[in-house]
Amino acid sequence: MDNNENLLEVRGLKMHFPFNTGSLWTKKKGYIYAVDGVDLSIKKGETLGLVGESGCGKSTTLRAVAQLHKPTAGKVMLKGKNLVTLPKHELLAARKDMQIVFQDPYASLNPRMTTRDVIAEPMRIFSKAGLITMTKVEIDERVEQLMERVGLSRYFKNRYPHEFSGGQRQRIGIARALALRPDLVLCDEPVSALDVSIQSQILNLFKDLQDEFGLTYMFIAHDLAVIQYISTRIAVMYLGVIVEISDSAELYKKPLHPYTQALLSAAPIPDPKVEKERKRIILTGDVPSPDRKRTGCYFYDRCSHRMDKCKNSVPTLKEAGPGHQVACYLYHDPA
Repeated sequence: MDNNENLLEVRGLKMHFPFNTGSLWTKKKGYIYAVDGVDLSIKKGETLGLVGESGCGKSTTLRAVAQLHKPTAGKVMLKGKNLVTLPKHELLAARKDMQIVFQDPYASLNPRMTTRDVIAEPMRIFSKAGLITMTKVEIDERVEQLMERVGLSRYFKNRYPHEFSGGQRQRIGIARALALRPDLVLCDEPVSALDVSIQSQILNLFKDLQDEFGLTYMFIAHDLAVIQYISTRIAVMYLGVIVEISDSAELYKKPLHPYTQALLSAAPIPDPKVEKERKRIILTGDVPSPDRKRTGCYFYDRCSHRMDKCKNSVPTLKEAGPGHQVACYLYHDPA
């Protein structure tokens, strides 16, 4: 596949969770609009960072892309195949090209399995399904190679997860994700549970592995410094939709959407003089409830630049510069 081609394309992705409201006799069905029409693409070899405040739908988007949640609507195209409509066996085969590194290294590893078994499990499952051909000896050799590549001694392969530190457990999770030689790795806040010093080691490991194996990442994080360091491009998410997408350097230099501006203004700068002189943008109001279907701009209730048309019309992502898209009427051509 050419590096200019999109490895992953997501179009109109929606993830609505039903729930019942009212009493036993006046039951009404409502929906949590966790993801409400996400469009994004990732080219081979790049890292797309997905950022936004808690509850905006980042992890749900990642899980819908991985088909851990069945999307309510939309397409998830991986290497030209729509994962949403694939039969079960074909979806399993497609998952060989897409693996996940989870957020919590304490909860994502089976405590009853040794490190060898944890890393070998994907290879055994795919071998049993007839999707790859590997002998037990080859699987064991691959496990040892992966352990050493992520910075763990092969002599630890018979140890259990509780015998490792948090950073070491996350290295095991990364080794497991690489076992099937995937093209795309979905990273769901993989460093948020780790100490700052360990975070830098794991981030550098991600970068080294990307260079060595030509990996493509979709990377979720709360920490804006982490996103800036790891990402090629950044997508900013608010209330289940993407409000801005840009190259990493461009976004931090020139954020356009009012929400992105407020988000970046909250991040501390390690320069006392600059930190003291810069203007902090304080958002008023609360994040609207995700069980309310929006008819206008999703940021309308908290935006200081809102206009009349923002209330009843949802702005779509439009080009505001080379490779820079924003969903805001401030940057749309007047109708």
